[in-house]
Amino acid sequence: MFDSVFTAASYLADGMNLLFLLLGVVVGVVFGIIPGLGGATAIALLLPLTFGMQAEQATTLMGGVMGAVTIGGSITAILLNTPGTAPNAATCFDGYPLTRKGKAGVAIGAAVTASSVGGVIGALILIMLLPVAKSIILFFGPPAYFMLALLGLTALTAASSNLLRGLIGACLGLFIGFVGYDDLGGVTRYTGGIDYLWDGLSIVPVLIGLFAIAEMLKLYVDGGTIAKSGDMDSVGVSGTLEGIKSAFRHFKVILSGSAIGSVIGTVPGVGGTVASFLSYTFTLQTSKNKEEFGKGDVRGVIAPEASNNAKDGGALIPTLAFGIPGSAEMALFLGVLVLHGMDPGPMLLLEREFTIFVLILALLAATVASGIIVLLTARYLIKVTYIDTSILIPSVIVISLVGAYALHNSIGDVFAAAFFGVLGYLMHRFDYPRITLVIALVLGGLMERNYFQTSLMYRGDWSKAFGDTPFVILLGLVVVALLMPMISKALKRKTGQKA
Repeated sequence: MFDSVFTAASYLADGMNLLFLLLGVVVGVVFGIIPGLGGATAIALLLPLTFGMQAEQATTLMGGVMGAVTIGGSITAILLNTPGTAPNAATCFDGYPLTRKGKAGVAIGAAVTASSVGGVIGALILIMLLPVAKSIILFFGPPAYFMLALLGLTALTAASSNLLRGLIGACLGLFIGFVGYDDLGGVTRYTGGIDYLWDGLSIVPVLIGLFAIAEMLKLYVDGGTIAKSGDMDSVGVSGTLEGIKSAFRHFKVILSGSAIGSVIGTVPGVGGTVASFLSYTFTLQTSKNKEEFGKGDVRGVIAPEASNNAKDGGALIPTLAFGIPGSAEMALFLGVLVLHGMDPGPMLLLEREFTIFVLILALLAATVASGIIVLLTARYLIKVTYIDTSILIPSVIVISLVGAYALHNSIGDVFAAAFFGVLGYLMHRFDYPRITLVIALVLGGLMERNYFQTSLMYRGDWSKAFGDTPFVILLGLVVVALLMPMISKALKRKTGQKA
């Protein structure tokens, strides 16, 4: 194995191959920054260019894209409250409040460091787990999937500052997630006779509306600039260096986020969005000062960004070992492999070991290279937050709506983004948490699908699910998450009495 690693490293160091890697990194950063595009669109556009390439050159190019796109997506999430890709949505919750405080450099430095380190950890985990990939994937069945989704939903809702409003937001998210054609029941739900809603609401237009457009409406009401403190001439290097230091001060958060991203990434069909939200929720729940989250806590940036890049390593396990893509991005990458004569499966790991390690090292190098690019340009990127909103608002809204349209070339996505922009502003105005709505929307489909699959497996007798070890473990965590607020209040009351 080590011989293959050194040979792959030498291959990537070659001039032309290094050029392909850098091209992939630049494309990944740019497509990550533009809301609505992301890695899947970048791979789809670059796919025809790989026809005449060697298999290793094609995987190098795509590895560069996949390793860089989430770092690019974190930039707009932090600076404009606009997630460049769906997994970057969790970064908005604390990244943007830091920007409002004039600490965009700190947020960018922390995000880039967490993403780069998380990507390295994810690649190392991928190397270690490839020999035992099958047992890991088969470890999760429908009962565990259902309980995993329920854990993410209950943990974050229970941690809301106002439990009732958090529950209302979660219920609204579930309702939105259930819109469209029901594959299990064979009926359409909540479509109101609108053909566009038959396929359900895509997550990207919803996120663009809830965060980007809603924030522009808020800025229009408030006026001024995004950053409410700090000086444009003083931002840049000092802030990003402080962010890098903050990331290493909270290295445990990077480790936990990377572990969650890697594990969730191995589960087909779950995806990076779930991984980033679960990482954020875990960090919030295990923190001693939960009240700081959502107001500009740097840990709220570190956790999801570490998970974002680490999940790529995990997601490659089912893709390479079984040909089971866990996301649209991985499905397109699967097409690249097939195009170049590589049939995913256990034999691929034996017959094309060199190509696999070229891909892994390309992912690893891309996370570091994209981080360096973002840090070098941070001084100029941060100045966007000091532009007057009369110039910024129309620009961001136009870019956001174009990004929503570019996803499926559908005008319906544009109207959806606009609708959720108004809804997002109203939720902010009346202090309803958007985070519970988003995570319910993300997890609702997964929870419903696996609920019915489990019911069919056990013929409605859920007591049989207690023989499934992952189900029992996750159920225990759900109970702990629900009891955590009451336990915290009891401890505070006890501490207050002693004082």
